[in-house]
Amino acid sequence: MKKKHHKKKPSVFKKWTGKLHLWLGLGIGFLIFIISITGALYVFKDEIENITRKDVIYHNEQNIDQKQVLPIRALEKAVVEQVKEKYPVHWVNIPIDKKMSYLFYWYEHNPNGWNYFDEFPIYKAAYVNPYNGKVLRTYDEKNGFFQIVKMIHWSYLLKQEWGTYVVGIPVIIFVIMLISGIILWWPKNKAARKQRFSFKWQNIKSWKRKNYDLHNVLGFYASIFALIFSLTGLFYAFFVVQAAFYFIFSGGSTQYPDFSSIKTKAPIELRTEGTLDKISNTVKAKYPDSFGFSIDLGHEHMDDHEHPNFEVYVKHLSYSYHKSSSLIFDENSGELLHTHDMKDKNFGEKTVGANYDIHVGSILGLPTKIIAFIVSLICASLPVTGFMIWWGRRKKKTVKVT
Repeated sequence: MKKKHHKKKPSVFKKWTGKLHLWLGLGIGFLIFIISITGALYVFKDEIENITRKDVIYHNEQNIDQKQVLPIRALEKAVVEQVKEKYPVHWVNIPIDKKMSYLFYWYEHNPNGWNYFDEFPIYKAAYVNPYNGKVLRTYDEKNGFFQIVKMIHWSYLLKQEWGTYVVGIPVIIFVIMLISGIILWWPKNKAARKQRFSFKWQNIKSWKRKNYDLHNVLGFYASIFALIFSLTGLFYAFFVVQAAFYFIFSGGSTQYPDFSSIKTKAPIELRTEGTLDKISNTVKAKYPDSFGFSIDLGHEHMDDHEHPNFEVYVKHLSYSYHKSSSLIFDENSGELLHTHDMKDKNFGEKTVGANYDIHVGSILGLPTKIIAFIVSLICASLPVTGFMIWWGRRKKKTVKVT
């Protein structure tokens, strides 16, 4: 007579871990689905826009070696006359590649707005031929597909000041769920281990079992990356996370480098129409192999606040922001006052600077973007497969009671 093998009951710890995992999942599952699916949609924004905007990203001006770009203030005036926007132009992106268009931006932030659409009255971009000042095309970035997706992901289209917390709190819970999920997944022995790393569906017809495996196996493989993307996302929601990142990776430093003491000293009389061109030419000469840089055009804005100094941000790579330099200029004379390159940054600064690229998967270009896309889709699937597991068990219990 064969002995009956009784299934070993889970430990009290695993039992309550399972309950925690379940109820947290039921509570925030839909929110995590929204955050994850919008994250997946946003991953290939640059690649898609590089294709759909190719005809304006490159101005196609002929014989540019024999031509000079127009002064920045002349370009600004030409752009304002053509676009006829009530708000002042905010900044201009200047590429190092002479074949590429300049990109002028209008951007206003209204601190009193309660949702995304009220908080940002305008976010518009104009692609401009720098050799003749012609506006090739304007884009309403505020209402564009990828910007809306980003702001749903960022704050559910609520005011950023508290919308980021509405996103951040579910992400904290999701981190707890990822850890509890790993605990629940962890196999007891070798036999169980073989079943946890891959799908064994040769003789399996039950959709419940397949759904269970999808939740467990995909969840395990995505968990490490999901933790990384979650923590880098929390960086934007909670200042304490930013401070912790810098403290850990800088080796215990609590003071972020501060260059606010380096300010414009030359009299305003030295500021001319050519001051910004002098600054631009300095940056181009200093970083001929970079991708481009941004220059603030110096107008007052809706939420205008005091800028400690005139800083120019230099982006070295086309596909990410983590390799960058910041230069401080005298706003009146155009003289270079300070340079802060990658070699000058401690590891904490580099980590903070790389946070966005790690979060969106652009840190190493296309390969890490593909990883971010797949992991985001898996994270979006986890609340769905998890709910189906709970619903299947609930139906089973209901049938038993009746």
